Amino acid sequence: MGTVALTALAPASWGTTYAVTTELLPPGHPLFAGLMRALPAGLLALAVTRVLPRGDWWWKAAVLGVLNIGAFFPLLFLAAERLPGGVAATLGATQPLLVAGLAIAVLRERPTAWRWISGVVGVAGVGLVVLGPTAHLDAVGVLAALGGTATMAGGVVLTKRWGRPEGVGPLTLTGWQLTAGGLLLLPLTLAIEGVPQRIDAGAIGGYLWLGSMGGLIAYTLWFRGIGRLPVGASAPLVLLSPLVATVVGIALGESLSLSQTTGFVLALAALLAAQLNPHRLQRIHDLYRSTCAKYVDEFG
Repeated sequence: MGTVALTALAPASWGTTYAVTTELLPPGHPLFAGLMRALPAGLLALAVTRVLPRGDWWWKAAVLGVLNIGAFFPLLFLAAERLPGGVAATLGATQPLLVAGLAIAVLRERPTAWRWISGVVGVAGVGLVVLGPTAHLDAVGVLAALGGTATMAGGVVLTKRWGRPEGVGPLTLTGWQLTAGGLLLLPLTLAIEGVPQRIDAGAIGGYLWLGSMGGLIAYTLWFRGIGRLPVGASAPLVLLSPLVATVVGIALGESLSLSQTTGFVLALAALLAAQLNPHRLQRIHDLYRSTCAKYVDEFG
């Protein structure tokens, strides 16, 4: 459970991104925020580890960097601009289901019905929490949200399939991917947005948080967890992101309705259920029944 808890810190920290962006960062520069989140942290990791990819890991690191960072961020920001946050979060919560489908094709894993059910319940729970009566759909926004979710799902599955080169730790792998993703974002940012005219102390603190806890530390823990956990256990942890965002919203003065509270409980239950092995639960249940039967025979 220690690995699960450490891995869960990654999506939990990502749940603070919306509040940090809206409260601290200059508006209208989401690509610049993504660049600051990725490239400085990636270069720092390379400077600390002093290990570069070798052989086919040059293109593998580039592919993973594009999927997990470079392509994911622009699609995420486009979805955020075209959709209400609740709709984007709900579509993002479908990632465990996409990972389960990709695992069949790429990893030859067949998720159990338990995993599928927990994934569906998780999406429903997040939907109840974040979807409001005024939510509307935009075709471009929906495609961007699903595209971003699919790219990160693909990154999760390929990270699990390829693992890490011998002697390479999670920090090194994270540095490769953040640098590759940041280098992809650099020309896009300069061509589309440029640098904000004013960056105050609050914005500097926000960029530092996104680049450290939300970037380098979070992705190091995330890739470490993907390497050690089954994809069926790691992927549902992304449900923590909208749940933490909800908790942060409550701390900032928002309140939950009864249906939202129900959805929060459902999403949390789905997340916990995905970490349980139904076969192990059956063995525990059988052991409990046999122990009770012996007790009755002896003392009954």
